[in-house]
Amino acid sequence: MKKISIMVPTYNEEGNVIPLVNAIIGQFTEFLSDYDYEILFIDNDSKDSTREKLRGLCASNPKIKAIFNARNYGQFSSPYYGILQATGDCVIAMCADFQDPVELIPQYVNEWESGYKIVLGQKTASKESGIKRGLRSFYYKFLRKHSDVNFIKHVTGSGLYDRGFVDVMRNIEDPKPFIRGIVAEMGHHIRLIPFDQPPRKTGKSSNGIFGYYDAGMQGLTSYTKFGVRAAVFFGTLFTLGSIAVSIGLGIYKLLNWHSFELMGLAFNMAIFIAVSLQMLFIGLVGEHVLNVSSRMKKRPLVIEAERINFSSETSEKDR
Repeated sequence: MKKISIMVPTYNEEGNVIPLVNAIIGQFTEFLSDYDYEILFIDNDSKDSTREKLRGLCASNPKIKAIFNARNYGQFSSPYYGILQATGDCVIAMCADFQDPVELIPQYVNEWESGYKIVLGQKTASKESGIKRGLRSFYYKFLRKHSDVNFIKHVTGSGLYDRGFVDVMRNIEDPKPFIRGIVAEMGHHIRLIPFDQPPRKTGKSSNGIFGYYDAGMQGLTSYTKFGVRAAVFFGTLFTLGSIAVSIGLGIYKLLNWHSFELMGLAFNMAIFIAVSLQMLFIGLVGEHVLNVSSRMKKRPLVIEAERINFSSETSEKDR
């Protein structure tokens, strides 16, 4: 009997974890009764009662497992690590807030059985604002244009991953993995399942503007050379322009010394624009440096504080 792992990252999801487990088990009971399953939660140091509820779920069903991180390791490392700890023939990653509909699980499995190694949910509509969706569309279009990999728009990493691809993920030595980029770069036999994203069932998203910024910069600095190349291009352009303007102002001063103050104002404005662009590109280059620096540290994805319902033979180091 094939085994399907459902991996769910959590952070302050006390109102969602119990209904989600019931909904997932309902899908297996009704549509996937020929498969074994495990439901693996990886909790990123929740501050509410999420962990207490997960302990109760694990006590009631040995097929429900939980990993409690020692601290919050961010939105990339924790889910990635959770996928690596799954023991099924395939792993389905999904959010705890019901924005990844559990009804997609049988569809993922059917496409997997037909030969696809990766099956991803692709949002065709959502309750988010038009501005946010437009910015996200622009971001993916920008990445596709300026990187060497074919990024898939409007996917979050939620979907099914065959055990073979999970093994590929395990062999990637990257302390800051960006799963959307890894799928775009190394994934094969990918199937997309379109769906309308519903609103959160309960609770409030913890992913604010800084979370979106971090996610955006992770993709930009990991898979494009835009920041460095733009800094070189515009730096060269403004350097040559400044030299030309300086020579021109010197000649103009000699010929029209009485109107030099006006030209001096224009020159100061040009300097202000140049310095502003310089600061912008220094920041972009700094983001690249931070990205490289974080990868050079070779630190673990997460440090566990506790794991529940795992046998010793299923730990990552033994597989």
